[in-house]
Amino acid sequence: MKIKASDYIVQYLISQGITDVFGYPGGMVTHLMDSLGSCQEQIQSHILYHEQGVSFAACGYAQVTGKTGVAYATSGPGATNMITGICHAYYDSIPVLFITGQVNTFESNNAYHLRQRGFQETNVIPMVEGVTKYAAYVQKPEQLKLHLDRAFHLANEGRKGPVLLDIPMNVQRTIVDTDMFESEPPQPCENATADIAALVRSMLTQAKRPCLLIGNGVYSAGQQNRVRALIEKWRIPVISSMLAFDIAPYDSPIGQYHYGFIGAYGDRCANFVAAKCDLLITLGARLDVRQVGAQREQFAPDAKIIRIDIDQNELAYPIHDDDKNLCLPLEQAISQLLTIDLPAESNRPWHAACNTLRDKLAEVGQVPGDFVRAISRRAPEWSIVTADVGQNEVWIAQSFIPKEGQRILIPGGHAAMGCSLPTAIGAYIGSRKPVLCFSGDGGIQMNIQELQTIVRENMPVKIIILNNHSLGMIRHFQEMYFHCNYVQTTPKGGYTVPDFCAVATAYGIRSRKIQFLAEVEQIAFGEDGPECIEVLLPDETYVTPKLVFGQPNQDQDPPIDRALYQELMEL
Repeated sequence: MKIKASDYIVQYLISQGITDVFGYPGGMVTHLMDSLGSCQEQIQSHILYHEQGVSFAACGYAQVTGKTGVAYATSGPGATNMITGICHAYYDSIPVLFITGQVNTFESNNAYHLRQRGFQETNVIPMVEGVTKYAAYVQKPEQLKLHLDRAFHLANEGRKGPVLLDIPMNVQRTIVDTDMFESEPPQPCENATADIAALVRSMLTQAKRPCLLIGNGVYSAGQQNRVRALIEKWRIPVISSMLAFDIAPYDSPIGQYHYGFIGAYGDRCANFVAAKCDLLITLGARLDVRQVGAQREQFAPDAKIIRIDIDQNELAYPIHDDDKNLCLPLEQAISQLLTIDLPAESNRPWHAACNTLRDKLAEVGQVPGDFVRAISRRAPEWSIVTADVGQNEVWIAQSFIPKEGQRILIPGGHAAMGCSLPTAIGAYIGSRKPVLCFSGDGGIQMNIQELQTIVRENMPVKIIILNNHSLGMIRHFQEMYFHCNYVQTTPKGGYTVPDFCAVATAYGIRSRKIQFLAEVEQIAFGEDGPECIEVLLPDETYVTPKLVFGQPNQDQDPPIDRALYQELMEL
């Protein structure tokens, strides 16, 4: 069969079950754009207003659907503008296919040593090889199927992540005979079949204070419902990473077993539970420095640790010298864990101790957290929540009370400010559910142009800007380490913000400012279309508790009373 190459790309995406893609127009992707436009009943192309927004939207779509996200942009600045989102996908294990247009092969710089030959020519492959699972330049149209097959396979095989295909314009427009396509036999996945049930059963039987730690890998593997079933079956204390804190909602039947998320900005209770357990079983949690602290051996110091993860490289970064590292897909691991029965009363004293920790470590309310908590109580069930990077992200993790069915998308490893708004766009398109998009006054300005995308498509997105007129997290560092020299982070230091409601109004989005907690009750969450809510906070806002570098996780700042600390450690 003969077909135009760009038409083949679109038909291939459709065959993979892709119904939505995200992009920004450019000269080197015009053929792809035209082919997408010819198939609008089967696949929709959603245009954003900056390529970084495009990449984040594709990530949000992939996270809520479980499908492979697809994003495209032109060569040169279009491709480089997507790199931040590519890094986001790589570090948070999100499967996304990025397609970049490239100059015609006959005008490329491959055979020369020029900085640039074709207009907007940039060799993007070396730039992204370290942050993709696969990156390839499609030299000729007969290679399309080969590279698309590899890209989709690798994006979803093992630990998921982004892939990129750089496709020259003349390759896209060529009429190609599909009988001439290069191909290779599909590579079977290496499925580990280790029998882990006996080991875990034995160690659980011996443990007096077992604990389950769930991480973002549970979402990446699509195993959240089966992990909930495991929690219900085992009924042992559960802690989580920040990115997975909504897997066991506090108001759900299994919420009683969830004691919060660990880490530098984590719940004091969760950090104490980790410090006091004698067996810690981790599922898809990286255990990086933000989660376990700078001195890794101090994390869960009295516990035997069983680490279950798909990525052998993560397991090679030890916590204790005697870690039990089990490298296999979570789907297989959980199937085996679900065969293990525990005596119903075996952990009653340990649960009592954890509940005492929870009661005695109840956090004193913070103004921003009070707003987040009040908004969470009124947020619709089955809605999606997105967060930006900075103080707002931690306030959401600490104070948002997720309901069953809600999904909270928090950026992890790359931590790029400006991700929340475009992520909300992709999450809405993937779920068709209302979205609460939280951001700070700094992050919202990094992709504020995407307000036009939201208003153009009349998306039911509540944009909630927590405005403290400063880059609050860095300002806090300046208090701790730079003698309150607030250079570049506050109005006195040169940082200023606009009237966000006026900006939203200019885009045609209804808006309001609120300053007092009671005003949250006036927000109408059932309305259609977008709305901007600017929450006016005091200039001096903080994220507490916060771990001081070098301290054990459970001894966060501000420190609790030393007598209470000792009492809790002796429980």
